[in-house]
Amino acid sequence: QVQLVESGGGLVQAGGSMRLSCAASGRTFSNHVMGWFRQAPGKEREFVVAIRWSSGNTNYADSVKGRFTISRDNAKNTVYLQMNSLKAEDTAVYYCAADWMGGFTIPRIPRAYMYWGQGTQVTVSS
Repeated sequence: QVQLVESGGGLVQAGGSMRLSCAASGRTFSNHVMGWFRQAPGKEREFVVAIRWSSGNTNYADSVKGRFTISRDNAKNTVYLQMNSLKAEDTAVYYCAADWMGGFTIPRIPRAYMYWGQGTQVTVSS
């Protein structure tokens, strides 16, 4: 049973920084993609960023490029999301997602990912 456990959400002022973590367990990790989505009230879940574990290749949403950085710790099977220059519009529940998939692409659609964390609230006050 794959488990994704997120941590690190909370309240931050606009312009501030925050780091989210997602620890994965329950399966051998190699050819998989892990990433982050977010969902604001009344809106659809949207892609933020993801990383292909084996290559380290990444895919960022335009809205977070230059502000957010995804990284991974192979030994801990953990992916991190460093968020800088946060804006009020970044306020959402952030979800970690993962799935095992061949090839080289990094999907941006939620249905491409089978495993999800419980979500962590990020609130940016303006």
